[in-house]
Amino acid sequence: MEITAYSRPFQRSKTKDLIVFIICLICIFLFLTSAYDKIAEHSKFVRGLSKVAYIGGYAALISWLVPITEVAISILLINPKTHKLGLTGFITTMGVFTAYILSMILWAEKLPCHCNLIIERLTWGQHIWFNLTFIVLAAFALNLKTNISKHKH
Repeated sequence: MEITAYSRPFQRSKTKDLIVFIICLICIFLFLTSAYDKIAEHSKFVRGLSKVAYIGGYAALISWLVPITEVAISILLINPKTHKLGLTGFITTMGVFTAYILSMILWAEKLPCHCNLIIERLTWGQHIWFNLTFIVLAAFALNLKTNISKHKH
């Protein structure tokens, strides 16, 4: 089968869609496992948050707000029509988490980690790089999604 000039843009668009979809799946996995862990170990999560200066008084609220936000963003990432909003929410939330980690490194005496799975075993520096990697990955997917949308209209 010969590829014509007319089919190449279509194939590139399909490839970009697939890349965006895979990145969204990875982001969904990260957020849903994190949300599950925070809900399943809710009392541990609340106790940890309550020990953090400045936000400790809001531990009960934050302990529900974070996993609900992670689930809501994951739902947005499922539907291709809401990928842009989901990726923007993911980038923003990961940015907030990264700022939180940086503030903990700079000002906290003890560094509590309320993450999940293997992430809990990372050093704080590795954790920042992990978050930044996901932010860049999601930003790349958002850029691809934006370019796909521009070319379809």
